[in-house]
Amino acid sequence: MEAKFVKYKKLIESQLENLDLEDALGRDSQKTVELDQQSVGRLSRIDALQSQAMAQAQQRRRNNLKALLQATMSRLNNKEFGYCEDCGDEIEDARLLANPVVTKCMTCLRG
Repeated sequence: MEAKFVKYKKLIESQLENLDLEDALGRDSQKTVELDQQSVGRLSRIDALQSQAMAQAQQRRRNNLKALLQATMSRLNNKEFGYCEDCGDEIEDARLLANPVVTKCMTCLRG
């Protein structure tokens, strides 16, 4: 692998590791909410249900980002990374460092 792409590989791997850590932290928040109103009041239960829904939405966001990062890693391994999927030109380095999952250059993005 070219030295140029090593920094991107490390960046992607780091982001995937951070997402795995966030997954571990969010597992408890996604558990089923108890329906026993003797131990938890109705408003507290509603708050718990809202917190659970937010945790599940965050999990979906992390899953989507993981899929994008894994696809990016695949493009990196296949030497397709860093090139616009529309015109084939190189994507700007600063843009890739800010968000390695981008697949279009700014010219094509603007249309």
